[in-house]
Amino acid sequence: MTTPASTADLGLIAGNGRYPFLLAEAARAAGVKRIVAVGFTDETNPDLAKLVDEMTWLRVGQLGKLCDFFAKQKVHGAIMAGQIAPSNLFNLRPDLKALLLLAKLKERNAESIFGAIADELAKVDVTLLPATTYLEDSLPEAGHIAGPKLGRHASLDVEFGFKIAKETSRLDIGQSVVVKKGTVLAVEAFEGTDVTMRRGGQLGRGGAVLVKVSKPNQDFRFDVPVIGLRTLDTAAEAGIAVIACEAKKTLLLDKEQVMESARQKKITLVAVSE
Repeated sequence: MTTPASTADLGLIAGNGRYPFLLAEAARAAGVKRIVAVGFTDETNPDLAKLVDEMTWLRVGQLGKLCDFFAKQKVHGAIMAGQIAPSNLFNLRPDLKALLLLAKLKERNAESIFGAIADELAKVDVTLLPATTYLEDSLPEAGHIAGPKLGRHASLDVEFGFKIAKETSRLDIGQSVVVKKGTVLAVEAFEGTDVTMRRGGQLGRGGAVLVKVSKPNQDFRFDVPVIGLRTLDTAAEAGIAVIACEAKKTLLLDKEQVMESARQKKITLVAVSE
């Protein structure tokens, strides 16, 4: 894998979870010499500082300081990795730059907000790169990935759920649904996939199917669908029997461990395409 020319020095905008760690490790393996990271208080794991060369801590909403930090560090390429908890997004204390940005937006969804942030970064000569950069090997091909083989009834639910999830993602509601026997049990909204699985699993009482897709015309710089070990743990607790993700458009974080977890928990993990 080649290193993008703009990322001899790489900026990392790090949210929560394992994603920022895996991206930093993959970037190093790909030859990136210097990584400078922005972490967020009460979100980013402080241990990330051990994997990067320079790290600063901000509150969610301090857009001006984020841009200034990367400009000072002479970073020209940056990647967003990891989520921000919905509760923190509703408790923003935006700085002036963020306030001005939000005031200009007609819609305040993930795509419009992050797109506007990318535009602000571009003003200080920082290009926001696809969030899948350096992690292309974690994008699964279509087919069975791990766990029990997909049965006929579950296969029909995957096909049905895929159509529903594509429509809800097109409407910018959410990218995941839980279905069983042709019935939609839960649709993801702002609460996230884990809560959606718990709601759907409670209604399904075992044997439910989670389908997770990308948006039509997905901007892979941000909001990329992700499945990780926590997804498998929550699925097992919720009684989800099948997890279907969109092939080549979903990141499997800690791929080998996720596959082993699916086998141990007897959860079918498949990748599907249109």
